[in-house]
Amino acid sequence: MPVLNSKVRGVEYGELAGLFFLQSLAAGTWLVTLGSVLEAHDLAGVRPYAYATTAVAALVSPLLFGAMADRHASPVQVLRWLASGSAITASLASWAIERRWPAVAVLLVVQMQAFFYSPTGSIASTIVFSRLQNSQRQFGPMRAVATVGWMVGCWVVSALGADSSTRAGCVTAVVWIGLAAFTWLLPNVPPPASAGRRTLRELLGWDALGLLRNPDHRVVFITAALYSIPVAALYPFTPPHLQALGFRHTASWMSLGQVTEVMSLLALGVLLERWRLKWIFAAGLGFGVLRYLLCALNGPGWLLAGVLLHGAAFALFFITAQIYLNERVEEGWRARAQGLLWLMNYGVGNLVGYLGTGSWFAACARGSGTAWSRFWVGLAIISAVVMGYFLALYRGQCRSPSEAQHG
Repeated sequence: MPVLNSKVRGVEYGELAGLFFLQSLAAGTWLVTLGSVLEAHDLAGVRPYAYATTAVAALVSPLLFGAMADRHASPVQVLRWLASGSAITASLASWAIERRWPAVAVLLVVQMQAFFYSPTGSIASTIVFSRLQNSQRQFGPMRAVATVGWMVGCWVVSALGADSSTRAGCVTAVVWIGLAAFTWLLPNVPPPASAGRRTLRELLGWDALGLLRNPDHRVVFITAALYSIPVAALYPFTPPHLQALGFRHTASWMSLGQVTEVMSLLALGVLLERWRLKWIFAAGLGFGVLRYLLCALNGPGWLLAGVLLHGAAFALFFITAQIYLNERVEEGWRARAQGLLWLMNYGVGNLVGYLGTGSWFAACARGSGTAWSRFWVGLAIISAVVMGYFLALYRGQCRSPSEAQHG
């Protein structure tokens, strides 16, 4: 177990873990099932665009609300507002799908929900990071609780028989309400004192783009965006592949990925002490290539192995990137840095990923069915190219000698 910060004791540590649990529980019940719900209500054609709404929202809201949390309001208050808005819009989106609104109207409501949901992950991370003294050792195990929350969300949906039902959206709304109420238990994290008037660029959080001037920061942010392109295919298209191979309760089967994610997060503290950051990042990217090569073998066991490997691929790159930013970016910029990572990952990367992999999926469709091996091999090639880009350009330049051994 990690040594707790003297500021974080007993009940408070449990509250921060509960924050991660509830945020991921809500996310899991929505994102894993959305594609199947749309298909069951004759909206399969808009599936890539529905997932892309999260990316569109991530282009704006994480930086905007990250700037608010850095300068204007407590991150806890910001999260409370966002969770309340997510609950309302998730209910409305489920109702619109159930009532079979026109596809454009459904997408507009889903976009509204995404605007509120998208910043919650980065804001929750900012709250937790602010209470940890040694994020390299403490954040991985804490973040593992979020992964358990995602898994529980998948299990709850399948247990209710709601894998393709709008009841999944109702469950999501209830969890968001629970999170909004839960924030009243969290310790307040005040923003840094304001220093004079802010420009419009600063108010919107776009000054965070200045972080890209640092060569290593730039490589990490760009790699996050590029790597998110093939990753975006996992949740929209793995459940249909599972169904094609005869699986039921696909939400539960998809939770296998969180098994290796939990294991990786629990091991991350040790890895960060023994390995250079570059090789932890590279391991995550390498597992991402192997994941899709396993899926391309187009057998039940191979597909499940690919899903299982997703957790390690995700944790070792994206969670390490969050820790990297918390360690390398000054305190007054950390919420915006996390927001920028969210923008590059869930905004730029996922927008291109959802739309691009949707087109690639259509290109792999045949009269007799989908050419699944071709589909997954194409994504494996993209992942390999991204890995090559990172290995060629990341240098591990450090701010101080104490960081050199982990650069």
